[in-house]
Amino acid sequence: MNFSKTLKLLLLSLLALPLPLRAQTVVKFATLAPDGSTWMKAMKKFTDEVSLKTEGRVKFKIYAGGVSGEDKDVVRKIRLGQLHAGGFTGVGIGEMAPEARLLDTPFLFKSAGEIDHVYKTMDADFRRIFESHGYVLLGWAEVGNVNIFSNIPVTKPEDLRNVKMWLWEGDPIAEATFEALNIKPIPLSITDVMTSLQTGMINGVYGSPLSVIALQWFARMKYVFALPLTNASGAVVISKKVFNTLKPEDQKAMLALGDKHFRALTLTSRKENEQSIGILKKKGLVFTEPASPSVVTQLEAAGQTARLSLVGKLYSRELLEKVEASLKAFRTGKKS
Repeated sequence: MNFSKTLKLLLLSLLALPLPLRAQTVVKFATLAPDGSTWMKAMKKFTDEVSLKTEGRVKFKIYAGGVSGEDKDVVRKIRLGQLHAGGFTGVGIGEMAPEARLLDTPFLFKSAGEIDHVYKTMDADFRRIFESHGYVLLGWAEVGNVNIFSNIPVTKPEDLRNVKMWLWEGDPIAEATFEALNIKPIPLSITDVMTSLQTGMINGVYGSPLSVIALQWFARMKYVFALPLTNASGAVVISKKVFNTLKPEDQKAMLALGDKHFRALTLTSRKENEQSIGILKKKGLVFTEPASPSVVTQLEAAGQTARLSLVGKLYSRELLEKVEASLKAFRTGKKS
């Protein structure tokens, strides 16, 4: 066999290879969500469809269950190029795009309708913010309404001052929230919470009903303050540098599929959080309501104090006013 014929056969064999072997981007993705969770099931559907729509040009390698560390560790590894993407809670979002933490501030939203309206009307703004920091937002994946769990009944801010409350270490939103409520919490990493509950170092935590069950914190709690402290955001984000290496049609497919699958995940999470409330009640936890309408007013005022204290630190006054205007438009439209 002469050299020319051998070369032709080699070229033909390369063309015959499955597409993934010829040109493929493997996105290394990390999250705290454990395998088998609703979150990971949604992620699997997303990654499978991305691979299908891109004809194998884009695939994901997933590191679930926190094996790559907490949110801050994952962000650091993305910056170093060791990872390329991740699923994040608000803490991780704040490491990438601090301005987006505005959406996590306390007592901002009163209903799912308000949440959906603001996220929809402000979508382009927040996508630009992520891109300005070197990231591309693939989709919001809401963690859900966050409640305060404690071992003593809470019906007003004064009650919270008798709780040894946990603070997610390094979270500026939680810090501003508790400062506005005149509460001195105990800062700990999320991995130290269970041990601290067992030793009595803390006797109060906050989280979505679903997450508190998943983390088994509920077993150490007796009461749940029914009024949500906040609605916690979550997001799936990819490095802009990696995203820009993809073909335009693959970028378009990934963004469209992100919207589709993570919106579905948000709706599923809301249902599961509602179901989790029922589970907590069956487990014997008592849900307490605000002592009076004036307590709700007091808490909402504290939320506004917390938001204003973060202007110029996390986000601009202009962005805050734009979110508030979006909320006002929704509330006005709903009343008319």
